[in-house]
Amino acid sequence: MTSFNSDNPSHVASVTDRVRKVALPQPAIAVHFLGDTAAFVSGEESISFASDPETVSTVAVHGGGILCATSDGKRIVTGGDDGKVVAVDAAGATETLTTDAKRRWIDNVALHPDGAIAWSAGKTAFVKPPKGDEKSLDVVSTVGGLAFAPKGLRLAVAHYNGVTLWFPNMAAKPEFLEWKGSHLGVTFSEDNKFLITMMHESALHGWRLADNRHMRMTGYPSRVRSMSWTAGGKHLATSGADTVIVWPFTSKDGPMGKEPAMLAPLQAKVTAVACHPESDILAAGYSNGVVLMVRMSDGAEILVRRNDEEPISALAWNADGTLLGFASENGDAGLLPL
Repeated sequence: MTSFNSDNPSHVASVTDRVRKVALPQPAIAVHFLGDTAAFVSGEESISFASDPETVSTVAVHGGGILCATSDGKRIVTGGDDGKVVAVDAAGATETLTTDAKRRWIDNVALHPDGAIAWSAGKTAFVKPPKGDEKSLDVVSTVGGLAFAPKGLRLAVAHYNGVTLWFPNMAAKPEFLEWKGSHLGVTFSEDNKFLITMMHESALHGWRLADNRHMRMTGYPSRVRSMSWTAGGKHLATSGADTVIVWPFTSKDGPMGKEPAMLAPLQAKVTAVACHPESDILAAGYSNGVVLMVRMSDGAEILVRRNDEEPISALAWNADGTLLGFASENGDAGLLPL
């Protein structure tokens, strides 16, 4: 990796000449890595795999729009407006995991480390373990987001006015965490102590799970659409402003009573964030097409992609942190080897 200029952190080094452009057949809404193969998920029907920039293969996975995608590094699981949940491996082999009985849109998907999958259609969340029967839970409104807890088979279901915490394998009544407003995305901290949601308004909301104490995380000029935990889970980086907003989770109180760090300011909104899986580095994509790498300890920056006025729509690292993949709304995409 090109070294940062520690004597002058405001100086922006550039690695734009090392980015390898990837020719996509259509714009990507997400990028995931299966090993060192980048998988660019389009909004329409297909996923394009790039083991190297010159070799791109495209696989049709849905008979219509792709609404959501997630990955565990071994497979990509997508949900579509055809009512199907589909898994795709690095070889491009597809498997339809389920088809909604009513052919409703699959709005959210989530993967558990043990292989369980979760998905939602309308007001219903579903879980299918690796072995055993599919189970479902109806909530008060359309599901806005899903996330498995890092320990145990526990699913967070975000919806209007809060989050429902559900143990699919237990008969106990699900726990309800209330906070007024529409919750559109959800994540657990790696230590299982905190739960954070992205809201329809310009804010995050959080709960400390030991006592369900609220954490109001406000001050954003626009909606937060991207969140990423740093290596070790001590900080949460987010979009939604013209800087990367990074909340501290280093104490038992999390960000309560603390100000977030603000990194990599530009005259453009941050649209995507992705923290390096091992190092104290993050990547940020902006509404003007810029991609930066940022060292969190001192805010030093490296330019990965220059301004082209098209927002960055997808950003991700491979598991080893040796490849950074990105895509913009106009279909441009690239890989940066480190």
